Amino acid sequence: MPLAVYILGLSVFALGTSEFMLSGLLPPIAEDMNVSIPRAGLLISAFAIGMVIGAPLLAVATLRLPRRTTLIALISVFGLGQVVGALAPTYEVLFVSRVVSAFACAGFWAVGAAVAIAMVPMNARARAMAVMIGGLSIANVLGVPLGALLGENLGWRSAFWAVGAASAVALVGVTTLIPRIPLPERRPQLRQETAIYRDRQVWLSIVITALAAGGVFCAFSYLAPLLTDVAGLDSGWVPTVLALFGIGALVGTTIGGRVADAHLFGVLMSGIAASTVFLVALALFASYQVATIGLSFLLGVSAFYTAPALNARMFNVAGAAPTLAGATTTAAFNLGNTGGPWLGGAVIDADFGYAATAWAGAAMTVLALVAVVCSLRLQQRGGGSLRVAGSPTATASASGSASGSVPVPVSTSKTVPAAATGTGGTSGRASETSAPGV
Repeated sequence: MPLAVYILGLSVFALGTSEFMLSGLLPPIAEDMNVSIPRAGLLISAFAIGMVIGAPLLAVATLRLPRRTTLIALISVFGLGQVVGALAPTYEVLFVSRVVSAFACAGFWAVGAAVAIAMVPMNARARAMAVMIGGLSIANVLGVPLGALLGENLGWRSAFWAVGAASAVALVGVTTLIPRIPLPERRPQLRQETAIYRDRQVWLSIVITALAAGGVFCAFSYLAPLLTDVAGLDSGWVPTVLALFGIGALVGTTIGGRVADAHLFGVLMSGIAASTVFLVALALFASYQVATIGLSFLLGVSAFYTAPALNARMFNVAGAAPTLAGATTTAAFNLGNTGGPWLGGAVIDADFGYAATAWAGAAMTVLALVAVVCSLRLQQRGGGSLRVAGSPTATASASGSASGSVPVPVSTSKTVPAAATGTGGTSGRASETSAPGV
């Protein structure tokens, strides 16, 4: 595995830490900026909105730009966004800095995945992607709790400075170790790729992903005040509980990634159902400290257990869009990361309390389960998805794929010409080991 791939993983660590660390910083940010906690929670939604818009936009906008130069520009913009956030004099400036950082984050994900795949042979693509996604898992295990710890002891701005420093280290690594990646000879045919948005299965996959992610983050975004104000824990416990969520995420990703190939719908149903049960239990037992701590860990497991299957499903049904499939998945996850915190904030503003965010999250995951059942029944009735003859996904269906994974059967009622990929292609398990925010 080239050292450059690990540099991309380090970069993703900084990106992931910035994306999720606000869940442990909302109380001090709200106090310093003189806003309510629900309004401070909109900063999480702001980042997610930037990812939703930025992922497909930058995936298309950077197709003809040199990959290495693009990565340097994006990680630089991201780092500057952290500095602006750390210096932000007002809530509005902080809000804008989060949106700009999210745009850069989304673009780096799209281009970084292409570079990682381009630097390794086909039979090592899954491992290359696992290294990048490992950066996100480590961000949840270490980066987010450390951000909360810094916020507790040195003020919330110190967490932004720390992510800015990590971004600077990543910038040095990208500049010195990422090789020049040749651009594809043919530009992807975007008109053909956008045809996948006429497919019901693609939209069902977007809905499932958004609701499954949003349900968990509806409660997770307000975990810090729930721990302190409802469970009665000291604020010093917040980093520890966030670390437990991150460990659960790492465990869930590992298990889900191993079984999603053979049991994709089984993973979707069992994982989302488990999240629903854990959210209901959190709502009922939020005042019990041991229960709240244990359920935080279990939510991390269930949420990230479903992530590989959610990603795999999108790539299976969106095989006609090699450029837009990954961007669509990123956008879908972040639609959930936008809607979940917004709904949680609305529940709190309505004076239902912090524990009620778990009830609202459970309602979202129940709807996600309904959408999974609809998708399964549509597939069983032969409701085909758009495919590309000769694309990596189609080839994998025919031959079992180069990486040895077992694709989910999808009918081929519609076939459109293959588009040249600007990302080096995405095949097999490489598309199935992603996590929320990807």
